[in-house]
Amino acid sequence: MITSTVDRTQELAAFLRSRRERLDPGDLGLPPRRARRTPGLRREEVAELAGVSVDYVVRLEQARGLRPSAEVAEALAGALRLTPDERAYLFDLAGHRPRTGGEPATAAAPPLARLVTDLAPLPAMLMNHRYDILAWNAEMTRLLVDFATLPPSRRNAMWLCLLHPQVREFYVDRERVVREGIAHLRAAWAAHPGDRALSGLIAEFTARDADFARLWAERDVKVSGRGRKRLRHPVAGEFAVQYETLAPLQDPDQLLVIYRAADAASQSAMDRLRAPDVDLDKG
Repeated sequence: MITSTVDRTQELAAFLRSRRERLDPGDLGLPPRRARRTPGLRREEVAELAGVSVDYVVRLEQARGLRPSAEVAEALAGALRLTPDERAYLFDLAGHRPRTGGEPATAAAPPLARLVTDLAPLPAMLMNHRYDILAWNAEMTRLLVDFATLPPSRRNAMWLCLLHPQVREFYVDRERVVREGIAHLRAAWAAHPGDRALSGLIAEFTARDADFARLWAERDVKVSGRGRKRLRHPVAGEFAVQYETLAPLQDPDQLLVIYRAADAASQSAMDRLRAPDVDLDKG
């Protein structure tokens, strides 16, 4: 269940348990022991690897009000073999990463909105950490959907992927796209623990989409700034795009997303979408 804001103590406990349970003792060079009743490492093994007491690990995993120091958080990250994104998530939950100042962005910074327009003919849009779409160019609307026709509360990339009846069918590998989006949202959720709007979105997605609920429970954390998506467009057919996500230094809470064709055939499909005589309502 998602509460109105992040309960760091409870989430830290659940995250540490989930990361401990996914590890294979043999991969860490630990000696074989008697049959294990639960997957992954024992708490005793985590304590030994991190240089802390077993009781300390037990209290952390039982959400008994502890907040590890930065040094202990670093030791736990090493013991649990956390990725850089998972380590950042752990530090957010432990309260050791600096917070960005001010309220989360709800409107595009004017220079960035102009940049989105100027990036044509490349499809581009501007989002905040919640995946709210703050600005877009005409090329992006022709590729996905006319965002101006949607209520502001529905101009959200994850909502479109999960719940919009047409857009949710665009992604050939939809589960991978959803998984990557969830891994970003989980990192954003910990980095903005007081963001009630984000917690509300996560609660809505969990209640309305079974895939989201299942993948959110896995507690994967990853910030993906570059990748490839294969789209199944009702007019242009199937093609692939490469995307880049850039964070401006002046407005780090706003993310600039740019799509490019992944190959020559995909470029031809995207060129067709830009043709003035193409009926985008077809299909």
